[in-house]
Amino acid sequence: MTEAGSAGLAGWSLAYSGKVRDLYVADGETLATAAEMLMVASDRVSAFDQVLEPAIPGKGELLTALTLWWTARLGLPTQLAPDAESRTPAAVRGRAMLVRTLDMLPIECVVRGRVTGSGLKEYQQVGAISGVALPAGLVDGDALPEPIYTPAWKAPQGEHDENVSFERTVELVGEADAVAIREISLSVYARAAEVAAEAGLVLADTKFEFGRDRTTGELLLADEVLTSDSSRYWDAAAMAEGRVESFDKQIVRDWLAASWDGTGAAPTLPAEIVERTAARYRELIERLAAAS
Repeated sequence: MTEAGSAGLAGWSLAYSGKVRDLYVADGETLATAAEMLMVASDRVSAFDQVLEPAIPGKGELLTALTLWWTARLGLPTQLAPDAESRTPAAVRGRAMLVRTLDMLPIECVVRGRVTGSGLKEYQQVGAISGVALPAGLVDGDALPEPIYTPAWKAPQGEHDENVSFERTVELVGEADAVAIREISLSVYARAAEVAAEAGLVLADTKFEFGRDRTTGELLLADEVLTSDSSRYWDAAAMAEGRVESFDKQIVRDWLAASWDGTGAAPTLPAEIVERTAARYRELIERLAAAS
């Protein structure tokens, strides 16, 4: 499947293009009016708010496959439309999902089982993440006493998301929805972490998004689910030896951090970095599928 495969989709119009995903609606519709939309995962890769070149070959298909694999494996209430696979245009089949258009909640639901990334930075500053107080002395990669829910407010396009407390999510979406998305997020993370462990993987953290079906009002998981772009997966055997080997774009982040000072245009990714990253994406789904 080539990136050009999404160009000129008969009967569909591009409604939105993000860093990684493109959204299409039926000709004559908009995201505000369409009952369904086509969510196409590209091979584009982003880091530090930059879309980088070149793309990672096959990444869009692997992300889509992971979402569909987890949805089926855990029986999750997602936005997939009825008969989605058979009704997906052939030009993007394999890296696209036909989904119901939802009224999205402005909350990014992050669940952390390990302290790392932006959570580690916040913890080092205030001893807590999103208002959740944590024990002293934790270092990068340490397991938390129990998984924690650390939501973020999804800022308008062009602005940065902001970590918020659970109490703030109540103000944003109401108590019923705030409680529901927290409980679903923690439950799905716990189940997924068990499945990952069977494959010799540590699910360090993940993020979910939710929306309501415009017709039924049902609360549904939206967008990607437990993919290598929305989650941190680590190799458990390497962790036991004190090393972190990730199955996502951390290779890209590390190279970019070491090669670019953040000014001007981001440099082109070397072929070796692209190849290693693609291999890690492939290995993740292969290990999960083999262990199930």
